[in-house]
Amino acid sequence: MAGIDNIRSGHSLTNTSRSSQRADNHSSEAKAHGADKASNHDDAVSISSQSKRLGEMQDKLASSPAFDDAKVQAIKEAIANGSYVVDADKLADNMIKFEKELGGLN
Repeated sequence: MAGIDNIRSGHSLTNTSRSSQRADNHSSEAKAHGADKASNHDDAVSISSQSKRLGEMQDKLASSPAFDDAKVQAIKEAIANGSYVVDADKLADNMIKFEKELGGLN
């Protein structure tokens, strides 16, 4: 932890080389003595179905564009020529729908 404190106060690190040498020595000694326990155990990871769906959603969002460029250009043109009209009732309904959806996430 002294290394982190030194970074925060703007000092350079001096102890890291010794501690990493000790870790390397310990690791090589353990392997030399046959203490590599990872090969003796079967490790398993389980992901919930909700996590899988979240990962699929993230992949889908990452592969799709962030916005519809054609729609943005159409709205810009409508604003520029004065033909863009906001439907206040539709906007309010969508805001309420969004709030209800957020409430369902808890």
